[in-house]
Amino acid sequence: MKRLPQFLLLFLFGCFLCSCSQKDNTTDQPVINPASLGDIPVLSIETVSDDAGVMKFVTAPVAPHVAESIASWTPYYQMPPAPYYEACTVTLTDTDNSVLLDHADAQVKVRGNWTTSYEKKPLRIKFSEAQNLLGLNDGATFKNWLLLAEYKDASMLRNKTAFSVARELLSEDDLYVSDASFVEVMINGQYWGVYLLAEQQQINKDRVDITEPEKGYTGTDIGYFLEFDAYFMNESELQQFYVDYADNAALVPFDGNDGSGRTMKCLSDPEYGRKKEVGFTIKSDIYSEEQRDFIASYVNNVYNIMYAAAYEGDAYQFTDDYSSIRKTDVMTPREAVERVVDIPSLADIYILNELLCDADVYWSSFYMSVDFGPEGNKKLTFEAPWDFDSAMGNKNRCLDGTGFYAANIVPDVDGGPSAGGKYETINPWLAVLIYEDWFQSLVKEKWTKAYDSGVFERAAAMITEDTDRCSEAFLRNYDKWNNIINNGPFVNELSPKAAACKTQKEAADFLLTWFQSRVDFLNGQWHN
Repeated sequence: MKRLPQFLLLFLFGCFLCSCSQKDNTTDQPVINPASLGDIPVLSIETVSDDAGVMKFVTAPVAPHVAESIASWTPYYQMPPAPYYEACTVTLTDTDNSVLLDHADAQVKVRGNWTTSYEKKPLRIKFSEAQNLLGLNDGATFKNWLLLAEYKDASMLRNKTAFSVARELLSEDDLYVSDASFVEVMINGQYWGVYLLAEQQQINKDRVDITEPEKGYTGTDIGYFLEFDAYFMNESELQQFYVDYADNAALVPFDGNDGSGRTMKCLSDPEYGRKKEVGFTIKSDIYSEEQRDFIASYVNNVYNIMYAAAYEGDAYQFTDDYSSIRKTDVMTPREAVERVVDIPSLADIYILNELLCDADVYWSSFYMSVDFGPEGNKKLTFEAPWDFDSAMGNKNRCLDGTGFYAANIVPDVDGGPSAGGKYETINPWLAVLIYEDWFQSLVKEKWTKAYDSGVFERAAAMITEDTDRCSEAFLRNYDKWNNIINNGPFVNELSPKAAACKTQKEAADFLLTWFQSRVDFLNGQWHN
């Protein structure tokens, strides 16, 4: 009989601990008066139903594809329910006990991918009427909001730090990034811990501002919101598509040494080993196969234009109906790319991902949009960055803060072959133009402007300020969940330095040290 690998034993043991501790954390909880908290705003969720088992809507569900994966290696695993909405009311109380939102009608459910398997689960709130929460996004109102659990980030600060930097970087180009703020959550009178209140990634004039089709409209002249996504196969056939990346042509990774003689393909290939396929999910509403096929062809050909410009020195342009591309001599390769790609947005997203060293950079939560509506520019645009709880040293990536990462060869989410993972790969969208001198010049220009204006200093200061301001709330959160110490379900995902942290303050100090080292390294490379 084969011995189970260590990481699997750790995971199973963690699941056992998690199932045991969950009973302690979700029953017989003392009722806490929200007014006794007061360090940060309190968001209280009350279910309409008073059934004895109603709390299962936040404790039991796991995303179906995640549950199926766990079941494939866990003997006697009982399949949990899929996330489902529960009718609730939501009350939001400020730190001075003033009521900002009073029993607003909403539906609440568990949301996310692998994070749904953890004990403290992220949540989605869908209000019956649009609301603004805590003045986020300049006071704009929306029906959809998210509560991020930050369960495997002991500092609880990585997403908030990433959003803060991204909002400053991308706002220069009028691009969308979620706003965010900490709240303490109560559910049916039970204390549920600290969450990061954030925005739902969606088409909206105050979020991803592209043309939203009327329900049932089947024409292709609409806006498309897309995710480069390894989970694309879990979506309906209408909401997914695949890109072949110039027939899986190899890319030269950007490692600061001209690739060190290596190349990398982004799709499976016998030479590079079997890889997890990463396709696209259409995150916005579409209503016809024609729309799906149109955007799939467009994205595929945009990449072909980028690749031909960077690797072949050729310029291609779309035909008038965007059905195909053809070689042209009326523009330079750079001009051909600039006609179909919002280059400033790509530079912004590259800088952000190079700074943060997120383990999922090739995997998921990498968003793009394109607007074919009447006012749209028909350019592939990179915006709405998301999901950075594995970034900034939390996983073993750029652990000393040095080296080039985002357009380089990266290990799979399990760590690559040398760490028990399965393969290495690359993010083609960040890598394909990376050796173009004009693109590098833009990156350096944008970095220099951001650095000199204090973007990174403000982010570092925020790490310290949030740690001090929320210290009591963080203590209450970890009294509730104790997942810094009992981290079995995810300890194999953590870097050695992250796993060694035993308090939120230690984890925040590590994050701050890592962040400052990373800024120093990139500033030495990019500052004009």
